Amino acid sequence: MSALSRRAVTSTFLRSFLVQGSWNYHTMLGTGFAWAMLPGLRRIFEGDPEGLDASVRRHLDHFNAHPYLANVALGAALRLEADGTDEQTVRRFKTAVRGPLGGLGDSLVWAAWLPTVSMAALTLWWLGLPVWLVVGLFLVVYNAGHLALRIWGFRIGLRDGRDVALTLSEARLAQLGERIKSIAALLVGVLAGVVLAGREGLSDAGPLWIVPAVVCFAAGLKIGHRAWRPAAVATVTAIALIAWWGVLL
Repeated sequence: MSALSRRAVTSTFLRSFLVQGSWNYHTMLGTGFAWAMLPGLRRIFEGDPEGLDASVRRHLDHFNAHPYLANVALGAALRLEADGTDEQTVRRFKTAVRGPLGGLGDSLVWAAWLPTVSMAALTLWWLGLPVWLVVGLFLVVYNAGHLALRIWGFRIGLRDGRDVALTLSEARLAQLGERIKSIAALLVGVLAGVVLAGREGLSDAGPLWIVPAVVCFAAGLKIGHRAWRPAAVATVTAIALIAWWGVLL
């Protein structure tokens, strides 16, 4: 086996951005996972075509996790392969981490980071910033967090291999998600104050704005109880305030 080169590691990381490109119901992220690992596997099994074929096949198995935190498993699996870890250990490792990586990613990104950045962008727009500037700021801030998470996950996976679970627990990502949700709740208060301080609100938008807002609010009340997180409460409350203010004015 050959040692990993910087070029192989970099190529694997860059490919991780397309890990969902071949998503399907059978393997989910598995096909994209194997494709992303190819540069590293080719380096590891250089001169051993049978070993390369076997390694690619085992990584084509079903695998699912949050697409950003899948990089933790990607880096760790690459480290295991480079260390000559046996096939069953590699498979068991991927099976063990996919659930926690999915849950942590959903809680941190979809339920905390995305709603918080969205709420901040909505507040800036309501304060009168140009739409292009608000959209630009949203993309920069959201992707700064997104890219940092991807890079960090891949680095700790590649460094720690099968021991990456300890690093994940020490990072306290769940607690970080809760703190971000608290910021979202604060932003709801800011947005509510800005809306109530305005003199015209969205009254000039008429039914074209009010009706969809009411529909979204009703939908949130109907199905939101299944996952009634603080971020969801924040978003639905903001929609309700905007709709209510538009009706009053």
